[in-house]
Amino acid sequence: MASAFSHAVAALSIGSCFYRPQIPKSVWVAGVACSVIPDLDVIGFHFGIQYGDFWGHRGFTHSLFFAVLLASAIAVVMSWRGTSGIGRFALFGYLFLATASHGLLDSITNGGLGVAFFSPFNNNRYFLPWRPVHVSPIAALRFFTPRGFAIIQSEFVWIWLPAIFFAAMVFTLRRMSQPDAANS
Repeated sequence: MASAFSHAVAALSIGSCFYRPQIPKSVWVAGVACSVIPDLDVIGFHFGIQYGDFWGHRGFTHSLFFAVLLASAIAVVMSWRGTSGIGRFALFGYLFLATASHGLLDSITNGGLGVAFFSPFNNNRYFLPWRPVHVSPIAALRFFTPRGFAIIQSEFVWIWLPAIFFAAMVFTLRRMSQPDAANS
């Protein structure tokens, strides 16, 4: 899996497409939460759930169907609470993309069994053909080792830099497309 840090970076980068100054910070916090929630499936290891099982790591919680369910549930709750500054469909879209990005990032790592993108309809596990990201350890303590540092370096190159470039490009294009206030 990619680290929680990189999943959060991806969610915030995706958020650049939806950004408006009036959108409350709770929307971006929800997007980051959606991007890391799929890894809660690792709790199953403590209950005897095997990695390759339906509820195993990178199983159902990494699927596109789960992304729809989670984004829908959080968007409904946030709408009930009166999240202003973003429309319901845009809120769902952002939360869906943030959640779905988790499986995409995990599918470009060099370890594990792959991602069950199409669960519950098809529980086969998939990787993308290009897998440059070093797989992150599941145990947090193992992350703070020389291997963990190498993983962060890999994620910086293959996830963080492209995410920063993407967000900068979105903001630049948005700024270029706005009429110049001085000429009005």
